[in-house]
Amino acid sequence: MALQHPAAGERRIDRTGSRATRALLVVACAIGVSAHARASAQEFAAREVGDWTVAASSDDTGCFLTRAYDRPGGTTLILGLDGDGTNHLSVLNANWSIKPKDQLSLDFRFSKGGYAKHGAIGMAADGKRGFVTTFEAKFPAYFAASKVLEIFRGDVPVEQLGLEQSGAAVAALRDCVAVRSAPRAAEPPAKARGTRIPVDPFASDPPRKRKR
Repeated sequence: MALQHPAAGERRIDRTGSRATRALLVVACAIGVSAHARASAQEFAAREVGDWTVAASSDDTGCFLTRAYDRPGGTTLILGLDGDGTNHLSVLNANWSIKPKDQLSLDFRFSKGGYAKHGAIGMAADGKRGFVTTFEAKFPAYFAASKVLEIFRGDVPVEQLGLEQSGAAVAALRDCVAVRSAPRAAEPPAKARGTRIPVDPFASDPPRKRKR
């Protein structure tokens, strides 16, 4: 399966303050509040899938999966998926000097195909710095089918991340989103009380029922 480079219709980050940039800033702030998996939603309990952790996000209907890599600076990968199908990828490391809101152009390479000169924006979370970006709707499927994700800044290698068991992890991620997106059962209406409620129950001398 050969992946295509970002579609022409895909929103890309530019240096003119586009809507895509503002959207990623919102995502970066949200990830900064909770970069690690927490079982914060009652509908879906966090679970482990190999080296991946799948959990519900603390807002909306989204979920995310994370994986920590044992290397200098402790790289953390976060893939989020929302109920409307949008996704966001973040990679963080304590040794990196990226500043929040920095605009970057990175190459993302899978086992087959990838995304060249793709926009990303700097962020910070849990004592680490990194970037966040968003891709087309098919990205999670490509992510699930690949064995590795390589990231470059021009000729400079940024990271090489193994994606073992990413297929099962993305399947669990989609299950989480489906659970959170399902309509909740409506609460049964309260039973009407037999007592007649006065128009103004706080009147100084509320009317009393007349005895027949």
